[in-house]
Amino acid sequence: MLLTIFLTIVFCTAMALMLLACVAFIQDNKFFASAPKEAKEVIIQKETELFYGARIIGWTLFIMSVLLILGVGVIAIWDGLRSGFTFEQFFLRFVLIFTIYKICDMTLIDNFLLLKFQFFQYYYPEAANVMKEKKYGFNIKSQLLKLFIIFPAVSALAAWICSLFSTTA
Repeated sequence: MLLTIFLTIVFCTAMALMLLACVAFIQDNKFFASAPKEAKEVIIQKETELFYGARIIGWTLFIMSVLLILGVGVIAIWDGLRSGFTFEQFFLRFVLIFTIYKICDMTLIDNFLLLKFQFFQYYYPEAANVMKEKKYGFNIKSQLLKLFIIFPAVSALAAWICSLFSTTA
């Protein structure tokens, strides 16, 4: 359980690092698929770097975050296989990681970082008017769909596949 909590913290940190890399350094609109539709319509593609080398820093951070996310998956699966996890144990580990991440995403990243501190609006001031109307988070339907349907389904599928390879069946 302690490992699962550690992996969850690493996963949440990696996702926040990815957000930082994409918004602040890479600044490519292709990475803003989860942004509100109204914001995506008004943001202007940045052709010049924030400063010399910003995109290199951004891509380095992005790659590091992807490697951290993959590492979380590998370690979660490897430890479960090594420990002889059952379907239920794998499912609990995966669903905990995804659920805590999504709650962190909705409360800390969306509400606090993006709306209260206006992190996104600092780099894309043209989206400030659109984001100002938001009281709590955004894309709530999509967020709840992931939290209650998609993540549990993915967790169940991954747990089922992992349990096929587990030493105790």
